[in-house]
Amino acid sequence: MKILVTGGAGFIGSAVIRHIINDTDYSVVNVDKLTYAGNLESLVSVSDNPRYAFEQVDICDAVELKRVFNQHQPDLVMHLAAESHVDRSIDGPGEFIQTNIIGTYTLLEQARAYWAGLQGGKKANFRFHHISTDEVYGDLPHPDEQAGELPLFTETTAYAPSSPYSASKAGSDHLVRAWQRTYGFPTLVTNCSNNYGPYHFPEKLIPLVILNALEGKPLPVYGKGNQIRDWLYVEDHARALVLVATHGKVGETYNIGGHNEKQNIEVVKTICSMLEELAPSENNPNIDSYSCEPGNASTYAELIKYVADRPGHDMRYAIDASKIQRELGWTPQETFESGIRKTVQWYLNNQAWCQHVQDGSYQRERLGAEK
Repeated sequence: MKILVTGGAGFIGSAVIRHIINDTDYSVVNVDKLTYAGNLESLVSVSDNPRYAFEQVDICDAVELKRVFNQHQPDLVMHLAAESHVDRSIDGPGEFIQTNIIGTYTLLEQARAYWAGLQGGKKANFRFHHISTDEVYGDLPHPDEQAGELPLFTETTAYAPSSPYSASKAGSDHLVRAWQRTYGFPTLVTNCSNNYGPYHFPEKLIPLVILNALEGKPLPVYGKGNQIRDWLYVEDHARALVLVATHGKVGETYNIGGHNEKQNIEVVKTICSMLEELAPSENNPNIDSYSCEPGNASTYAELIKYVADRPGHDMRYAIDASKIQRELGWTPQETFESGIRKTVQWYLNNQAWCQHVQDGSYQRERLGAEK
């Protein structure tokens, strides 16, 4: 089997490709534009494998996509290519509309044309798996606002996106389902909770906190830091995605979550504690160089700085992943505690990768502050 993965040089996409090459006998074609968050260094361990191929192609380029389909003849598509950072979508929503909506439409049409020309079992078994986010559902009641048992996102939760990013992903989800219903095109959709793990671009919360702490820089926490997210280790997610792509039922949606609801401030403090264990602040010359109020920071936790909240910030996400467990037998292998330890240790061991992905256009500054 040959799988075409869009966005394979990104955070989740590279984890999917490493899983395919290392843990299956499938072949993979990586289609990636190589934007700021795409990095082929994340695939060095598999790039020389004969079952791996790379095509630098923009999913908005119909001519190039047609060539890729005709040349590589994939058996299924896993569509992960997307602009994915909420703060960036606040500052510049146009790129999100272009990539996430126009790009998905373009890919759907080229994949549908390719599928229409297939014969026999190859056509019958073809799948288009669209990877999305739980942010399309909006947010859920927060324990500060509601007592008792709190609801979870399910596959039938109504869409109510809050940001330009989540709205663009919601639009792409609707396109994929419409292509299945209107044209009979064999699609599946997954919606995941917050991913974390190795090779995560430093604009996202967990790698940002790790790297800022190591350099003695402020650790920005939005608002009170009481926003709740369900955290999913990226390698657990990769296993789930390949399972859905190869064994999921056409037309179905599967929610994928880590069963790890944590407040953002809890995540930040956990990272600080883990860094104190693995790279003690007393041995870090950068800590004393940062002046905070009052005095100088002497521990990583003292670098925490509360900043104005993001406009339209969702307060709680949490996924009910019982359907994928019941129907496909998937459950996460990592707890948050085991996954975050692996993540912190990876960043400590891979400082060169971290430097290479920061090309000068992004230096871990605050994004998404536009009112």
